Amino acid sequence: MSMPAPPRLLDLAGQSLLRDQASAIAALEVLPMELFPPLFTAAFAGRYSEILKVMVQAWPFACLPLGALMKEQQPHQETFQAALDGLDVLLAQEVRPRRWKLQVLDLRKNAHQDFWTVWSGTRASMYSLLEPEVAQPMKKKLKVDGCKPGPKPPLAPVEVLIDLCLKEGTPDESLAYLIQKVQQRKGLLHLCCKKLKIFAMPIQNIKKILKIVQLDSIQDLEVNCTWKLSTLGKFAPHLGQMGSLRRLLLSHIHMSSHTTPAKEEHCVNQFTAQFLRLHHLEELYLDSISFLEDRLDQVLSCLKTPLETLSITNCLLSESDLTHLSQHLNVSQLKDLGLSGVNLTNMSPAPLQVLIERASATLQDLDLDECGIMDSQFTVILPALGRCSQLTTFSFCGNPISMAVLENLLRHTIGLSKLSHVLYPAPLESYEDVRGTLHLGRLAQLHARLKQMLQELGRPGMVWFSANPCPHCGDRTFYDPEPILCPCYMPA
Repeated sequence: MSMPAPPRLLDLAGQSLLRDQASAIAALEVLPMELFPPLFTAAFAGRYSEILKVMVQAWPFACLPLGALMKEQQPHQETFQAALDGLDVLLAQEVRPRRWKLQVLDLRKNAHQDFWTVWSGTRASMYSLLEPEVAQPMKKKLKVDGCKPGPKPPLAPVEVLIDLCLKEGTPDESLAYLIQKVQQRKGLLHLCCKKLKIFAMPIQNIKKILKIVQLDSIQDLEVNCTWKLSTLGKFAPHLGQMGSLRRLLLSHIHMSSHTTPAKEEHCVNQFTAQFLRLHHLEELYLDSISFLEDRLDQVLSCLKTPLETLSITNCLLSESDLTHLSQHLNVSQLKDLGLSGVNLTNMSPAPLQVLIERASATLQDLDLDECGIMDSQFTVILPALGRCSQLTTFSFCGNPISMAVLENLLRHTIGLSKLSHVLYPAPLESYEDVRGTLHLGRLAQLHARLKQMLQELGRPGMVWFSANPCPHCGDRTFYDPEPILCPCYMPA
């Protein structure tokens, strides 16, 4: 029977200090830096607020990754506030403590997750951001007669890193307290947010919060709101200040029937003009945006950088929109293209064929689900698909395609060595009636035929599987190799 490992001297020292808070606080000035993380962890778990407050002020590293600790321990509100109070005391001092090193308070829960385990002795390395500053050799000061010392340089602000999710409901006490501290220490405490998600929340509340956020720190923005176009217009100036933005998702923007054409045009112009200031944008997702029809050129012409991802889903587009997309979009770095839910049934396939052809050298992921593409249209784009040498995933469910065209697609793409997954619609021959009822036996036979062709052509590892929405409930039925059915097909 194995004996439990005896406690380490490091752990015993931390426990001893916490039993006497006054001694612990007095000892921080000379406490070895190796003791700070385990002592801070124990104080945080035990809710020793006064010790935490002082430890923040004496923290010997450039970064305090508090978010990773909060993720593990689900802290009490008073504990979190104590850490912020310690930072507040630090910022209020004109002369900061000798051991002061703190530059970043990181509240992101998925950042620096290894920090608190590194000091357990299991690892020897440390992120450069978390290393204490290397002691610099003292330099002699040259005394020059008649020269007076210049003004003291301003104290560098401390950055607070956080991922924000703004939504209606019970106010977040931690966020409210943080905002209060940022407002009180304006200029000394910078609230930086790399990821911002906005759900249903009044626009005036959103604007109040954004006023205290360093907008140029935002790199990833998701706006999942059902907004009127006029509300988007009010938000637009904030978007233009997000100069570091790399990813933008915007969904469910609708036009009001009471808006005049002039006001509508003004709001659209106000929004699209902001793209001129987004010099680092790489990924753009537009879902259910009602004003795009006949205006896509206006959006794309304002893009300053080539996109890696462009997803336009569940939007009405005109043929001129598609033509402009195919001719003027900078596709030199385009890896992911999504047009799911864009109805292409009555459009010429030529623009789509041109777009795929132009992006064929870089395109990795193509999504044409629910586009209403017919056999004749699909046949036109097949040669372009066959040239997409980097393509790994192709999905085109929900399109009325025959088995003959599917077989033709397989032959055109069999030489694409990187193509590993194809998600295709149940072919027209597998339906029992015009209502969309699948005949599972026929679907199984047709699927087996495609699998046999892959085997014969030397690509047995390429995954082809079928998916089609159930006409009754909308859930998809998958088939690879056995059907994964929605409840409507299950026996009673």
